[in-house]
Amino acid sequence: MRLDRIFLYFYRSILLELVTGMALDDRDAVNSLGFAKAPSDTRVVVAMSGGVDSSVVAAELARQGYDVIGVTLQLYDHGAALAKKGACCAGVDIHDARRVAEDMGFPHYVLDYENIFRDAVIDEFADSYLAGATPVPCIRCNERVKFKDLLETAKDLDADCMATGHYIQRKVGTAGPELHMAADVARDQSYFLFSTTPAQLSFLRFPLGHLMSKSETRVLAARHGLGVADKPDSQDICFVPNGDYASVIEKLRPGAAEPGDIVHVDGRVVGTHKGVIHYTIGQRRGLGIGGLEEPLYVVKLDVDARHVIVGPKEMLSTRVVPVREVNWLGDTPFASQDEWSVSVKVRSTRPPTEALIRPLSETSAEIELFTPEEGVAPGQACVFYERSGTRVLGGGWIWRGY
Repeated sequence: MRLDRIFLYFYRSILLELVTGMALDDRDAVNSLGFAKAPSDTRVVVAMSGGVDSSVVAAELARQGYDVIGVTLQLYDHGAALAKKGACCAGVDIHDARRVAEDMGFPHYVLDYENIFRDAVIDEFADSYLAGATPVPCIRCNERVKFKDLLETAKDLDADCMATGHYIQRKVGTAGPELHMAADVARDQSYFLFSTTPAQLSFLRFPLGHLMSKSETRVLAARHGLGVADKPDSQDICFVPNGDYASVIEKLRPGAAEPGDIVHVDGRVVGTHKGVIHYTIGQRRGLGIGGLEEPLYVVKLDVDARHVIVGPKEMLSTRVVPVREVNWLGDTPFASQDEWSVSVKVRSTRPPTEALIRPLSETSAEIELFTPEEGVAPGQACVFYERSGTRVLGGGWIWRGY
């Protein structure tokens, strides 16, 4: 075998494992998405948000000769979307996704998922916030909309798989497909995808997960001549302008912002507030209770009494975190062991920290953190990782954080 053919063989082997996670013996029998047929015979639906990431995925797969179908979801009021900058799935993003499809020569469809999105994501977001929780709607959107209804739509279109622009890796292990952190830790989105089920994982592909930086994605976009090559990343939750959760809640649930007292943990009333929805666990700024000897933080929200309870910073420290709605991605049943030694994240922006999981059932557990975390709040996610590894083992929803 000539040296150039040897190089090509190993390059293709490495690329196949990085992009699809396929560690196969007979790599020559499969394409880059892991199917034993030509790319032209492999249909892939690409979930296109209109951003640079999903656009690159669609363009690259089209260049490789796959039968690509682009799908963009309209998730909320189109008029509001057009006026909303810096969020995913805005009106301009639908236009950008359609333009990429036209330039690359594959069909593109816009699906109206407004009612589904409202029922599955927005309503729960509002109700959770009113109950004093700190919800993460992007996780619910992936779980209940993109990886559920859209995935089923992809199957209805006779697709072999669905690809997205998420920064996460899918690898095939001894027991089947596994979820792994992205190669670029700074871009890793595993926290938001912990609820992906094994069945969904078998159908999904994440072609960008192996890239070492976002700049590589932009280089690919420029190489394809995509107009979104320099488009800024989305920053906000799509239906929450400028991160102002309270204004959204007041619009969705008129009259929800009822005033009440700010109460010290020792029982003293130290101020008043305009509604519990304006506060989150761990908050210090904007309490309007200056002049006290010690800095105070929100340590609890008593929705029924309309009390914002404040205390010293040390009261935010938490070692034990209860979770429910556990999605377990390990190779053996969740409750088959008394304890699991793992690493966990209770916030998307923090690195994993060592912990023990003690299952209470197949879908609930108690997490013991080796290092206390501050500001753990109900409604957040606790995501499990293989200790000293990249594999995502699932996660659960924190239902009591204090």
